[in-house]
Amino acid sequence: MAFIKTEDKGKNQHVIEFSIAKDAFDAEVTKIFREKAKNLTVPGFRKGKAPRNIIEKMYGKGIFFEDALNNLIPAEYEAAAKESGLDIVSRPEIDVESIDDNGVVIKAAVYVRPVISIEGYKGIEATRLVVEVSDDEVNGRINAVRERNSRTEDVTDRAAADGDITNIDYEGFCDGVAFAGGKGEGQELVLGSGTFIPGFEEQIVGKNIGEEFDVNVTFPTEYHADELAGKEAVFKCKLNSIKVKILPELDDEFAKDVSEFDTYAEYVADVKAKIAEDHTKHADAEVDDQLIAALIEKVEGDIPQCMYENEAENLVRDYDMRLRSNGLSLSDYMKYTGKDLDGLREEMIPQATKQVKTRLALERIADLEAIEIDDAAVDAEIERIAKAYNMEPAQVTEYVSRENVKRDLQVEAALKLVREAAVITDKKPEEEKKPAKKTTAKKAATGEKKTTTKKTTAKKKAEETPAETPAETPAEAPADAEDAPKAE
Repeated sequence: MAFIKTEDKGKNQHVIEFSIAKDAFDAEVTKIFREKAKNLTVPGFRKGKAPRNIIEKMYGKGIFFEDALNNLIPAEYEAAAKESGLDIVSRPEIDVESIDDNGVVIKAAVYVRPVISIEGYKGIEATRLVVEVSDDEVNGRINAVRERNSRTEDVTDRAAADGDITNIDYEGFCDGVAFAGGKGEGQELVLGSGTFIPGFEEQIVGKNIGEEFDVNVTFPTEYHADELAGKEAVFKCKLNSIKVKILPELDDEFAKDVSEFDTYAEYVADVKAKIAEDHTKHADAEVDDQLIAALIEKVEGDIPQCMYENEAENLVRDYDMRLRSNGLSLSDYMKYTGKDLDGLREEMIPQATKQVKTRLALERIADLEAIEIDDAAVDAEIERIAKAYNMEPAQVTEYVSRENVKRDLQVEAALKLVREAAVITDKKPEEEKKPAKKTTAKKAATGEKKTTTKKTTAKKKAEETPAETPAETPAEAPADAEDAPKAE
């Protein structure tokens, strides 16, 4: 390979010109000839025995050129791109300029990372919502732990009551005829949970174990099974068993069982502190979102469309990985939603655009502010990544270069700089219309969100698991079908 030159075509497009030496090209053509000729039929010669000049005369002199070029160009282009010193962000568009006695001359059109301009990134105004921890939040979190540590006991000396865990058999009939999916055996149902259609669970209250009885209900007019919507139905039921949930007492013993604390008071204080920490992290994340939105508005420059498309493709791959971690796949998701891959990529473009612009803005700020990251910080970050993925540090650098790790740390430092230079107004929810005291983020921030644009995909749970799968537990849908007395 011989790198020749680059040409700036404007708007971040460059053309790299390079050549392949004649002897290297001829050697590859000869190799292809030997591989292909054995399958070519030429009149007057046994299959695979025709001389090269006869084959080229019959099929054209360039019959083996395309395969030879396809074999040679990738490595030759990679070497030329590296030698050019360009920060390339697109796949090359290859054009073979000439093939002659001097070898092969090739041009590759590429887009390079743009140098954007950004001003006014210090002193950005943002609002932080300060939310006090409520007793309801503390009680809710403790009750969730309490529920997870509950136990059940069989009830044999009384009738079913609201809140009991019952086990029932049932079969549904409309106009005296059993309907598909309306039968279930050994179905567990918590009375009062609203799992089944309105009126069903209430009619089990007061029934005794072993008792057989009818439950009369009317399906909702907007029911998922059209043939049952609005119809009256009778479910012939049998109550098999009753259980009651026993919750642990909220005392010191409970605290010892579920935490590292010896007293319930210490445990409650810790729960409250953790909720407060969650509020702070959420508030700081919202501030960062405001700062990033403001930075994006300040970005000026020609950004190649391919950067958005490439990032959208990365987001699709990340999406697929998250789905697979939940037991699904991209093909499952598209089947459930009726979407196609092109449509999904298009949906990702807004998020991709945000991430590309954010990254470019923070990289530019890092350069303008001459932010330096020392080797010790890079080593520490590689150690952190290795620990997070259960790898050795040397393995990490096989996937990501030290230079890229350093650049990520510069980007994080740039965001921290913007955050500390911002003017942030703290306010409580009830004070949204009242003037609040302004402080700088440097003084007011109680937590710091670690941010890189590659790691901020799909924050909401709904985005991470886009497709709903059919219910699998009996309480959600009877085993026979979806048409049983399931709540809307």
